[in-house]
Amino acid sequence: MVLFLTVLSALSTIAHAQGGPPFRTDDPDTPGNKHWEINFGWIGDRNPQRGAYQVPDFDFNYGLGDRIQLKYEIPIAIEETRAQPATPTQPAIPGQVIGGLGESLLGIKWRFYEHHPNTSWLKNDFGTGLLALFGHHAPPEPSDPEDLAASASEPATNFSISTYPQLYLDNPTRSVPRGVVAPGPNFFLPIEVNARIGPIRLDGEVGYNFGNHALPQSWGRGLLVGHEFTDRTEAYLELYDEQDANTLPAGQGIGQFATGGPKQRETTLGLGGRQTLNHSKTLNLLLMAGRSFQAITNTNSQPSWIAYVGVQLLLGPSEPVTPQVEQKLPNEGKR
Repeated sequence: MVLFLTVLSALSTIAHAQGGPPFRTDDPDTPGNKHWEINFGWIGDRNPQRGAYQVPDFDFNYGLGDRIQLKYEIPIAIEETRAQPATPTQPAIPGQVIGGLGESLLGIKWRFYEHHPNTSWLKNDFGTGLLALFGHHAPPEPSDPEDLAASASEPATNFSISTYPQLYLDNPTRSVPRGVVAPGPNFFLPIEVNARIGPIRLDGEVGYNFGNHALPQSWGRGLLVGHEFTDRTEAYLELYDEQDANTLPAGQGIGQFATGGPKQRETTLGLGGRQTLNHSKTLNLLLMAGRSFQAITNTNSQPSWIAYVGVQLLLGPSEPVTPQVEQKLPNEGKR
């Protein structure tokens, strides 16, 4: 795996980095036109009663134009049930570990609004970015040399909004009957917001999981606060909350995905970031670790720990070089 990633890294050119992995909260960033972002992640989520792991999770993302991202994700999933002693109200639960192919996740992200420094908040900020497929780019152009100098020291965007519909589908394996994954299909519809305030970067996401006959509906809410120390190192603090919106009568699902239980909630605080590993900035190390700051019991889903360890590969065509135009003072040409 290391050799494979090293070879691809050497053959690739610089591509855009993107939010999302290693965090649960996503952001409006996309890989860039005709760029690939491929994430290989080892993910864990464990509490006193059970554990869920992806070893690994394969996450493929492709930039369709400047503002649209296509996504396909599939993990090798492992579900762990930890042995529990008998209580006055229920018998002892034996421990077991089962594994198989996880759900397929199909998604499409659209950054429908972005604001650029030194421009109007409503001028040329809405769009699809699909013209980039045909070689047309329309970055905002400052009107005078002072705006040009200011834009050179500021990020390309300082505020953006996206939506990211995602569909979870079962694969034609025995993972659902064995209790490795929850029955599908399932649909998640979020809104993401990104902002920069001085050196601080903020990412927020709110989404609704529509569930199905065997999976409750739920809310997902996340907030990322962090800083890009250099163009190679980023670190963020994440607060994420996932909460069931309803309960389902007993009789559906298998194992820990069986219905009939109380509403569950998972509230976590995590710390992580991204570190570039090579000179061309196409291979990144992704790290995140955290845990719930709520009470952790055998009957709720608050995790004792969560973790993400992975590598990110960025591939795509080289970026066009914008020629630098020499700026002259008003009277300079009359000397």
